[in-house]
Amino acid sequence: MNKVGKYQFLAEPFHCDFSGRLFMGHLGNHMLNAADFHSTDRGFGMKYLMTIKRSWVLSRLAIEITEMPEQYTKFNIETWVESAMRYFTQRNFAVSDDSGKVYGYGRSVWAMIDTDTRQPCDILSIKDGAINQWIETEKPCPIDKGGRVKMSDKAEFVHAIDTYYNDVDINGHINSVKYIEHVLDLWSIDWYKEHRIQRFEIAYVAESHAGDKLSLYREETAENEFCVRITRTDGTECCRSKVKFV
Repeated sequence: MNKVGKYQFLAEPFHCDFSGRLFMGHLGNHMLNAADFHSTDRGFGMKYLMTIKRSWVLSRLAIEITEMPEQYTKFNIETWVESAMRYFTQRNFAVSDDSGKVYGYGRSVWAMIDTDTRQPCDILSIKDGAINQWIETEKPCPIDKGGRVKMSDKAEFVHAIDTYYNDVDINGHINSVKYIEHVLDLWSIDWYKEHRIQRFEIAYVAESHAGDKLSLYREETAENEFCVRITRTDGTECCRSKVKFV
């Protein structure tokens, strides 16, 4: 079995926006699915981890895209583990079609938690560090890693969102992709008619759960570059995001 996994997806029409191209949130979701397929095939995926009360949780995700797949287009996501440490592992993605056309790349950081205590676990203790045999350092991922999203106290409160059943994932907290969708909903359709997302970053800080009210704050940090902070009901920051438009 190769260190790099390759999985085919379809840009289903109801996963595409008004322009007929895949939503960023659905691309992110496909990347997370590819990550699960890759890790499951190699023995350290969610299917196994659930049996020992462990789970992967996404810590950071950065996606750079030059073009989104159009509706009905079949595309491939390659994924591989770039490095593994005790508490974090870095996983990369490449999005392309069968002809070799590259849509973009992604970088992610993952942690492992105990599903009872919700505390971080030693990744290298799983099957005697089995993840190490799958590390691929030669395949390039030519985008920057996600950095620290810096925001000032001048960030503007935009609105608050209630959370419900459909927001919650298998880990029992608000789904990672839901935050992406909430962030990108801060701009109007008219904005998206004139701009496209060039780079999207998100860093997850704390969990939120069904019933929490999420408050979103936005700040323009450069031309066509914005940072967003999301807090939950008790004021705890859940995540920060940076979006670069062109």
